[in-house]
Amino acid sequence: MTVRERLPSTLSLFDESSQFDRRRLGARLSDLASQNIFIGTSSWKYPGWLGQIYTRDRYLTRGRFSQKRFQDECLLEYAETFPIVCGDFSFYQFPSQDYWRKLFGSAPPALQFTFKVPEDVTVKQFPRHPRYGPRAGDDNSAFLNAGLFQSEFLDLLAPYQPRVAALVLEFGSFPKGCFADTGAFLKELNPFLAALPRDFRYAVEIRNPEFLSPEYFACLSGHNVAHVFSSWTRMPEIGVQMQLPAASTADFTLARALLRRGRAYEDAVAKFTPYAHVQDPNPETRDALRLLIARARDRHQPSYIFVNNRLEGNAPETIEALTDD
Repeated sequence: MTVRERLPSTLSLFDESSQFDRRRLGARLSDLASQNIFIGTSSWKYPGWLGQIYTRDRYLTRGRFSQKRFQDECLLEYAETFPIVCGDFSFYQFPSQDYWRKLFGSAPPALQFTFKVPEDVTVKQFPRHPRYGPRAGDDNSAFLNAGLFQSEFLDLLAPYQPRVAALVLEFGSFPKGCFADTGAFLKELNPFLAALPRDFRYAVEIRNPEFLSPEYFACLSGHNVAHVFSSWTRMPEIGVQMQLPAASTADFTLARALLRRGRAYEDAVAKFTPYAHVQDPNPETRDALRLLIARARDRHQPSYIFVNNRLEGNAPETIEALTDD
């Protein structure tokens, strides 16, 4: 979503949030990171966070707020609060070598990244949506093509590997007809995971609840690939997923708090833009993430937790609530 998402005419883009203490939040997150528990947001270029995470005066050009300067430079200020960020942009493209160089050059070395794997690798059949152009509705011949993933993504990302916490393979909800059952999906997923180099951590996010089976978890566990504990329209709550036998499939944990169960993505965008404040608290997801943090402390394993604006309306405030003492 771009900075030009609909902004209510009654809300100033630059309203300051006097109650939000980003230094206090940053100290909490830094302490958790020292325990190998990294909490951040999904994407970062949100003007709605001005007055919370971002300082308006840093992005002035000739006395006026510059959206371009904000887009280009805000990651540096983001890193003053958060130790990690999830780059959703890579789902829509294979970033070029120049893009990676610019991105990593715009952030301090200590900031960790998680990236979504391009959909050209994870989409079985292109949705019938205008942005897919002539490919809409077609089968994807590159689905789970390990060679393509290696040459067009991993090889270009390799110089920055120490700064990459994990890579997320997000599989959208497969329509009926793509796979007869879970076994058919795993028949294609298993050899793909086996072919991946071990330089990176990998995590799988599914949106077909029927795939949450012992066979699915066993497949991931066999490759030390994490199941992503995600909150999504049709998926069971994160807390429910955490209770499933063998759901922890790797030597690290990854969670993405994205949407309230039952709410469509488009509805969340319309309801919450410009993401300036929490509007719909989700205590079930908050409690599950707190439990995940507690488990991470007990197990002494790396854990990565990402919160999306579309869960409650404002990811920084959600994270602030999660980390309250």
